[in-house]
Amino acid sequence: MWRNRLRADPLPWLLEEEPVGIEYLALRSLFSGKPDPSRYQSAQDAAYTRGPIAEILSNMEEEGYWLEPGPGYLPKYRSIVWSLIALAQLGAEIKHDVRIDKACTYLLEHAFNPDGQFSSSGPPSGTVDCLQGNLCAALVDLGCGDERLWQAFEWMARTVTGDGLAPNTEPKAPMRYYAGKCGPGFACGANNKLPCAWGATKVMLAFSKLPMERRDPLIEAAIKMGVDFLLGVDPATAMYPSGWAKKPSGNWWKLGFPVFYVTDILQIIEALCLLGYGQDERLRTAIDLILEKQDDMGRWPLEYDYAGKTWVEFGSKKEPNKWVTFRVLNSLKHCEA
Repeated sequence: MWRNRLRADPLPWLLEEEPVGIEYLALRSLFSGKPDPSRYQSAQDAAYTRGPIAEILSNMEEEGYWLEPGPGYLPKYRSIVWSLIALAQLGAEIKHDVRIDKACTYLLEHAFNPDGQFSSSGPPSGTVDCLQGNLCAALVDLGCGDERLWQAFEWMARTVTGDGLAPNTEPKAPMRYYAGKCGPGFACGANNKLPCAWGATKVMLAFSKLPMERRDPLIEAAIKMGVDFLLGVDPATAMYPSGWAKKPSGNWWKLGFPVFYVTDILQIIEALCLLGYGQDERLRTAIDLILEKQDDMGRWPLEYDYAGKTWVEFGSKKEPNKWVTFRVLNSLKHCEA
């Protein structure tokens, strides 16, 4: 059982009422049985009325965006892109607040293109793996059922396999790669045209959330390529291609909350465990590395944050952190499922 891998049981700590919202996440996700209905309802109500979910939604404009209209990539990290990603990681769902549905619809109307690309700038040329994966994952978690979302998954799968896409040197082709998303297998212009493991992790996390009935042969092929790439090296080393540096980013080893385009090793574990690779020996060292970060009370510290840049603060760096600890426990649970 996943709890046997902890130095102590942090669940009572996570089930405290403060900070508001973490009790809801723990009750919602960390127990195999159903929690006490009245306690769960109370925790959920608090999350939507007083917690980070409530704070983020209170800053949404009536039309459904945050701060600036349009595709919503900027300003970081309070515009619609980042607000929806954060809401998804906080456990928010459309069925509990109509404003979330309005925001998802706004995003699809202003950042989505007919061929399936989510764009940072509006046109399809603004597509990139980390954005596509982040938004596909977030919209599924939020409960979005818009058919355009499935087009986004198909585009994402094609960009991995190359199926049906022309090179970015053929601007008149009906469907092609672009300067950012520049080729198959997670190639990214921001990584000197080499495969980007941050982007790959986001894409695989999104695929892990896709209902099985939506996984057609194209998507299954993309998943296989992603697994082969992420497990092609020991994830604990993060020795993936670094286009502009001699060694991997140190951020791989810094656990944070929320998780935007900067990625950590824990998110690789989360994505691959959700895809059914939790018992794969190639993940062992990475899991052991994460487990070594816990303190004697079974808690994990916040090592990477967006202090002053998001609608809500999620704790002090280097201190035991409930949000990060939840991420670890949730991933461990899926690894042993």
